Amino acid sequence: MMYHTQMEAAKAGVITEAMEIVAKKERMEPEKLRELVAKGWVAIPANINHKSLSPEGIGTGMRTKINVNLGISGDCKDYDAEMEKVKMSIRYGAEAIMDLSNYGKTNTFRKKLIEMSPAMIGTVPMYDAIGYLEKDLLEIKAEDFLKVVEAHAKEGVDFMTIHAGINRRCVEALKRDKRTMNIVSRGGSLLFAWMEMTGNENPFYEHFDEVLDILYKYDVTVSLGDALRPGCIDDSSDAGQISELIELGALTKRAWDRNVQVMIEGPGHMAINEIAANMQLEKRICHNAPFYVLGPVVTDIFPGYDHITAAIGGAIAASSGADFLCYVTPAEHLRLPDVNDVREGIMATKIAAHAADIAKGIPGAREQDDLMAQARHKLDWEEMFKIAADGEKARRYFESVPPQDRHSCSMCGKMCAVRTTNMILEGKKVTFCSEK
Repeated sequence: MMYHTQMEAAKAGVITEAMEIVAKKERMEPEKLRELVAKGWVAIPANINHKSLSPEGIGTGMRTKINVNLGISGDCKDYDAEMEKVKMSIRYGAEAIMDLSNYGKTNTFRKKLIEMSPAMIGTVPMYDAIGYLEKDLLEIKAEDFLKVVEAHAKEGVDFMTIHAGINRRCVEALKRDKRTMNIVSRGGSLLFAWMEMTGNENPFYEHFDEVLDILYKYDVTVSLGDALRPGCIDDSSDAGQISELIELGALTKRAWDRNVQVMIEGPGHMAINEIAANMQLEKRICHNAPFYVLGPVVTDIFPGYDHITAAIGGAIAASSGADFLCYVTPAEHLRLPDVNDVREGIMATKIAAHAADIAKGIPGAREQDDLMAQARHKLDWEEMFKIAADGEKARRYFESVPPQDRHSCSMCGKMCAVRTTNMILEGKKVTFCSEK
């Protein structure tokens, strides 16, 4: 029997090739992973048409994964520059890349991306609808949106952000409980505008079963988007955000019943003291579906440094239950990120993910850290550079002000604490004035 999706196979007791690969990466027994996929607690986004994919698991017991957002805009339409960002993202170990292009005929870039990328590819069909259909927002019909979903699925996209939760009930909650920033989700704002101008229900909510039919056909994971995510810390955990989360929980069960894998998207901007509770709330309301968070950004006054504000929130979120972190770059809120911004965003998010994995006791998470400690104990710089997540940068910093003695660095020199202690424990004398 042919199983269209990873979840369908898992429910039937079948361990797929993708499950075998993920289990090996995660140091988990394949049967245990199969059980988690069958329950929906782990998603393996793997479109049947993405032939270059190296599958990854997202969810309970898995390493925290990171996503990089890329794409063409009307103001920045340099396809070569975006492809350089893609190559960098893969080189630095991002497990997922979202193509958020919203200008022109985006499928040329997307097809090339899917053809060469071992990372999971995600999209937001709502972004592409206007350019793909060549219609103004008011002219687009419900069936038109489904055409874009089908086109992305057929091309090989592994997961799609579908803002199906912002229905009329959620809009009423939003209007009743006024916000400082209103709606900051691009896709959510477009759907809200379409609903208000046409008087119709959200087409992705109204026709959710038809969306699921498309996703099932190609084994695309639905990433249920948080159209009402908070865009400032003043709006976090409000009625709009929580009412949409309740709708996403109901949609999760509907998707699982149709053997479509699910991820839930979350905030956003949020003060540190609210993060852990929000992670637990999502896991409870959405039946332990994998949680995919943007940040959270923990303070609103550091534009230019939001890779740091987001990494702080991401580390807390992931250690409290989030499974998938969307990177944030220094350019967030300011402009389309350049290659350097992408690098900084990736590394900040990887720090958050890795720190959380250590806290959660993920198998093997501490191994590299322990090796680094051993290399530092020996003051073995070459070994340190080899172990470091970004050894190239570490070497560049070390060699920019080279020490006189390679057994230390230029900060402490011969007064290096490690050197001093090692010498004493080896029975040697420590002297400074007489040393040449």
